[in-house]
Amino acid sequence: MIQTISNYAGQSVTLNGWLYNKRGSGKIQFLQIRDGTGFIQAVMSRQDVTEAEFEAAASLPQESSLKITGLVKQDDRAPFCGYELQVTGFEVVSRSEEYPISKKEHGDAFLMDNRHLWLRSMRQHTILRIRASIVKAVRDYFDDNNFLLVDSPIFTPNACEGTSTLFETEWFDKRKAYLSQSGQLYQEAACMAFGRSYCFGPTFRAEKSKTRRHLNEFWMVEPEVAFIDLEGDISLAEDFLCHVIERVLNLHEKDLTQILERDLNILKNTRKPFPRLHYLDAVKKIQELGMEIELGGDFGAPHETELTKLYDRPLVVTHFPSAIKAFYMKKDPENPTYAKCMDILAPEGYGEIIGGGEREDNLDLLLAEIKKHGLNQADFEWFLDLRRYGSCPHAGFGMGIERCVAWVCGLHHVRETIPFARTLDRLSP
Repeated sequence: MIQTISNYAGQSVTLNGWLYNKRGSGKIQFLQIRDGTGFIQAVMSRQDVTEAEFEAAASLPQESSLKITGLVKQDDRAPFCGYELQVTGFEVVSRSEEYPISKKEHGDAFLMDNRHLWLRSMRQHTILRIRASIVKAVRDYFDDNNFLLVDSPIFTPNACEGTSTLFETEWFDKRKAYLSQSGQLYQEAACMAFGRSYCFGPTFRAEKSKTRRHLNEFWMVEPEVAFIDLEGDISLAEDFLCHVIERVLNLHEKDLTQILERDLNILKNTRKPFPRLHYLDAVKKIQELGMEIELGGDFGAPHETELTKLYDRPLVVTHFPSAIKAFYMKKDPENPTYAKCMDILAPEGYGEIIGGGEREDNLDLLLAEIKKHGLNQADFEWFLDLRRYGSCPHAGFGMGIERCVAWVCGLHHVRETIPFARTLDRLSP
């Protein structure tokens, strides 16, 4: 594998891969090879291979699959990985047709239509490898900190985050079922059984939004912890996010700077504790910046962008109005107008990447909220049982993987952060 090519310096190896690009002359060919783990330049001299091999390489179209043998040489000037392959053998496995994605500029719609091929580009290859590292860092953090992975169901009988963003389907007995908006309600049951739990899986929101921050299908990790309050929840989220960023920087600093041209200063500043603002103070700062915002309303993307420009690391905003939060969010006993919740806003205009808070643990208060929100109590009887049998203070949060990847990689749109994006106007490939 190209990823481990440094282990074979001075040795002859055989690589299976694809022709990413090439240039050359009558005597020498420079072949850029990818094998899925990385990229390497293979130098083919006419004198080192047969005439048939040289001519085959010279005429081979981009993305043809091949088997190539050569001597591994270290050269700091070599592109990609600091090593190159001096070719001694070459075999075409499958000759490609004319590849539709060329070096010229392509529009976003064209690239998304050809997403199954666009994944092969160096930029997309890098983004999705960073995504994989973020996913592993997420799992490692919770697994190493005594959280139990408890999978929440994808099909649910009721809404969790509001009825207007549900994908509806019909269950076998003609009942309605919905694709999950969040696994959090089920994690409340899990944390009451195991103390610390988390789920990690696909999440679905039927939002008719075309913003650069939104997908209709995305992946979210949701930890839940018994016997912690809002302060404990914020501390956990800070520690978790710092762990993820540190892991990515350790593994992908060159990828971020050399391929994605990412400025790493903000990422390197992601250290505890994060600055904090009460919602009221955040609104005041937004108004001082000359922006209109209605007291009691949620932040829009422009508000979050301008607010986070004031800080060199993620910002925690707490105590949003309870009226704009989910029915299960605990109100602040000192001022029930506000909820004991928090959002962590990423710098540079990437918005909310973590949202969470305390859950209402009082049965009577939760019953009142279910009624107030016009929800069917029968759908939530199992959820109410958690307050009937051993209720305790508990809290948690959710982090969308795609928004985290977008921020880490410095991407304008979240559609590049997931292998195959599902948006308002895209269901294929």
